[in-house]
Amino acid sequence: MSTDTTGTVARDGEQRPGGPADSPFIRACRRRPGPHTPVWFMRQAGRSLPEYREIRASVPMLESCRRPELVTEITLQPVRRHKVDAAILFSDIVVPVAAAGVDLDIVPGTGPVVAEPVRTAADVERIRPITRDDVSYVDEAVRQLVIELGDTPLIGFAGAPFTLASYLVEGGPSRTHAKTKALMYGDPELWHALCGRLAEVTLAFLRVQVEAGVSAVQLFDSWAGALSEADYRRYVLPHSTAVLSGLVDAGVPRIHFGVGTAELLGAMGEAGADVVGVDWRTPLDVATGRIGPDKAVQGNLDPCVLLAPWPVVEAEVRRILDQGRAAPGHVFNLGHGVLPETDPDVLTRVVALVHELSSRRADQG
Repeated sequence: MSTDTTGTVARDGEQRPGGPADSPFIRACRRRPGPHTPVWFMRQAGRSLPEYREIRASVPMLESCRRPELVTEITLQPVRRHKVDAAILFSDIVVPVAAAGVDLDIVPGTGPVVAEPVRTAADVERIRPITRDDVSYVDEAVRQLVIELGDTPLIGFAGAPFTLASYLVEGGPSRTHAKTKALMYGDPELWHALCGRLAEVTLAFLRVQVEAGVSAVQLFDSWAGALSEADYRRYVLPHSTAVLSGLVDAGVPRIHFGVGTAELLGAMGEAGADVVGVDWRTPLDVATGRIGPDKAVQGNLDPCVLLAPWPVVEAEVRRILDQGRAAPGHVFNLGHGVLPETDPDVLTRVVALVHELSSRRADQG
């Protein structure tokens, strides 16, 4: 795939200039000027929306990710409500791992729980490669969404090998990642075999999304901040690089994001992304200095700020927009996902404020 697939298809199926490929979001990812700073929110399609809670009331998480009509509706909900500049596919990072044969479930209030955690080479071998047919529901949902979204870009995503490996080794979420690190340090050969297999699964999953029409992809390495830079470079960077470099010919911007990664930002930038996501702990101008001048940045309002009075929210939005000007491209986002208790109206106001403030600056040159 050497063609730019960032969406020059109109709602009627006809090709035309512009479309998602010329949207403010894609322009910022490509470090090109646009009419305003684009904004979307991680976990924007989710628990903060009453319409989401209603539609998901009786449907388990994994099942909801496998029903294209449900995925389409949930993905569109925040676009309709908030007027964000991009949609992100409703899914979960363990979807491709389940498709690869791992027995797991997403338990409400807990997260992914793995029936038989990975301990041996035989466990790794049971993680089979995936094809489009294994995740045909994702392919179908993306194709539906591209039509419904028109000029609005759709972001595809996947979990990075380290974060997926942590779930598989721990058997579920962990605060210390003790079992993960014990395997990583104690049996590097098995560790690299596991991450290598997960990199293959992740790349295949992202390619399905790209071929179906997503305009960009984001690789989530949610737990990478648990590592030192030296360990990240030795045990993680090669596998994230394998995923991101495997999409170099895909024609879509690649975003890489992790939490607690202040000391890893430079290394994460080396993995091959076009945009590096920054959590709320590091100011964007500082992050840009660490990442380098050839990457756009994404972020990084603290999700908890959205629970504060509006004057506080407005001041923080202004600060982040000011600091984001140090980067060659800036996509406004949170420093992590939207909290369930967030008032959706505040998100809508943030989108409008970002557009207003950044449009004014663009008009002023």
